[in-house]
Amino acid sequence: MQKPTILVVDDSPLILRILSTILQKAGYQVVTAQDGEEAIEKVRDVRPALIFLDVMMPKKSGYEVAREIRTQNGMPQPRIIMLTALDHDVDVEWARRMGVDEFMPKPFNPSQITQRVEALLKAHV
Repeated sequence: MQKPTILVVDDSPLILRILSTILQKAGYQVVTAQDGEEAIEKVRDVRPALIFLDVMMPKKSGYEVAREIRTQNGMPQPRIIMLTALDHDVDVEWARRMGVDEFMPKPFNPSQITQRVEALLKAHV
C-alpha cells in the first residue's frame, strides 16, 4: 500500500531538502513549496494528507496559510505540523487557533519526524 503524500513548505532550500529526504526514505510521496501562495496552490492540486508548514515565509505566513486551509469551503483538510524557529507559548497558542495540529520548533530532531507524521496520520483515519 502506497503511503500518502506530504507537502513540505519552507523558504529554506536546506529544510526542504532535509525533510524531503527523511520523508521519502520513510516511503512517503513528497511535494514542496517555497512560499505561502504556492502552498495554497499545492494543497488544492495535490491534496496532501499532511503539511509541514514554516511560519515565516514570503507572500503568506504559515499562519495565513493554515487559516486559509481551515476556513475555505471545498479546501482539502490535511493535518498541519507548524515548523518554526520561534518557540514561545504565544506562538503555539496562535498556531492552534489557526487550525494547526502540531507545533515543531527548529532545529528539529530528524528521528522524530516520521514518528510525529505516523502518529498524526493514524489519529486522522
